[in-house]
Amino acid sequence: MNGSKTNDMSRAEVLAAVRAIANEKDFVWDGIDEDDRPLTEQELQAGLARSRGRPSGSDKTQIALRVDNNVLAAFKATGKGWQTRMNEALRDWLNHHQSI
Repeated sequence: MNGSKTNDMSRAEVLAAVRAIANEKDFVWDGIDEDDRPLTEQELQAGLARSRGRPSGSDKTQIALRVDNNVLAAFKATGKGWQTRMNEALRDWLNHHQSI
């Protein structure tokens, strides 16, 4: 026998019992941990509608760039949007150092 036996139901009986549970009753949120809260219909639709990749009309190019660990850590420590801020810092440097 594999594992410990916890009930007298056969595998087929367990599967039948699970399939008999109504969809709206298969999970009950305890109201304590917000991370366990099921999504609302609106949140679910918004998440499904989200597209991946660059927005249309973007003129950015993905590259591999080596930077010092402390520089990367400093930008990441600023939170979400750190790549945009790094791009802005590079653009600012160009604006002050371009020789035309």
